[in-house]
Amino acid sequence: MKLIVNGEALEVEATTLAALLKELDYEGGWLATALNGDVVPAAERAECRVSEGDRIEILSPMQGG
Repeated sequence: MKLIVNGEALEVEATTLAALLKELDYEGGWLATALNGDVVPAAERAECRVSEGDRIEILSPMQGG
């Protein structure tokens, strides 16, 4: 299915947000995720279904200044 991830159109197999993170090799509990503008807590990612055309944002903290 086609999704927009961090502004980039991608073709993926995942059907849940947790599966998408695994498919895209995102790891760690420090990630923040949003689906169509709504924050999705880490505990809800396994049950959070993604659909054709959804917009997903995946954020991780960065060091620097």
